[in-house]
Amino acid sequence: MAYISFQPQDYFNTVLYNGTGSAQSITGVGFQPDWLWQKSRSNSQDGRIFDAVRGGSKLIYPSLTNAESTNAQLITSFDSDGFTMGSSGSNVNDSGTTNVAWNWKANGQGSSNTDGSINTTYTSANTTSGFSIVKYTGTGSNATVGHGLGVAPKVVIVKDLSSSGAWRMYTEMTGNESQLALDQTSAADSGNTSMWNSTSPTTTTFSIGTHGNVNTSSNNYVAYCFAEKKGFSKFGSYSANNNADGPMIYTGFSPAFVMIKSSNDTRDWCILDNKRPAYNVVNKDLRANETDAESTQDRLDFLSNGFKLRNASGAYNSTGNTYIFMAFAEEPIVSSNGVPAVAR
Repeated sequence: MAYISFQPQDYFNTVLYNGTGSAQSITGVGFQPDWLWQKSRSNSQDGRIFDAVRGGSKLIYPSLTNAESTNAQLITSFDSDGFTMGSSGSNVNDSGTTNVAWNWKANGQGSSNTDGSINTTYTSANTTSGFSIVKYTGTGSNATVGHGLGVAPKVVIVKDLSSSGAWRMYTEMTGNESQLALDQTSAADSGNTSMWNSTSPTTTTFSIGTHGNVNTSSNNYVAYCFAEKKGFSKFGSYSANNNADGPMIYTGFSPAFVMIKSSNDTRDWCILDNKRPAYNVVNKDLRANETDAESTQDRLDFLSNGFKLRNASGAYNSTGNTYIFMAFAEEPIVSSNGVPAVAR
């Protein structure tokens, strides 16, 4: 059984808040978030991604190819129990909106890393939870980049900050000659040697090829790297059965967050969490690659040891499709105090 020596809520947590259009502090995260992913629930708006390495005024959109932009009134500070937003709404704090913020803990702004052939500007790594934020400058030639995790990441998400370009995503599930794009519905490709240089991540580095979206000379990039930690995170795949009594996916914990995407079909990136709603069936769905407001339809159950599909739709459970997922824990099967988790 899974057993971890920390509480998952100390490294990942979801908070819900209402936009005011005025400066406000959001608390209840439980830690200082280093990666903040925000999305409006009530309005059709692009999501927003911020991190402590680039700073709260630096904005990128998971649903768009746009280069990084700057607005000093977006996230004015990352705080010990959450974050503070400025007076500019900009779809982060618009008056009258309901919103969700998914929060991960790394290691603050971090420091330089010399493990790869590219010396990173900053690598903010949390080896306990298996998450790091890496900022590097491209060379245009095949290269390696230090991730700081001490174990090989199973997922790496890269965004060009300097110019327009798709979000490129390596996953162990789809392999090192394949990639997915977080801002797109496309299936994983094959025989792609220019993205990851046909090389899987190691315990110290991930590899990048010559593709412009990950390695244009002199362009700045950010990479979000995820290593699997038993009892806290799980990255895997499942086969569909096209039935409302869908497959049960074992994770070793009760999930707090799940993102799902068909790897062999044109489908959205679907996000569910344990706060929307805080009971089964989990039916509040947002899409990483879309502007759409939250939709309501039975999707899945969060169990004490994984999740079970309760939907036969193409986005989750369509015949002939394989789906990949990223899951983070609310509670392991057995927590550090030896108390078994229970199903929701």
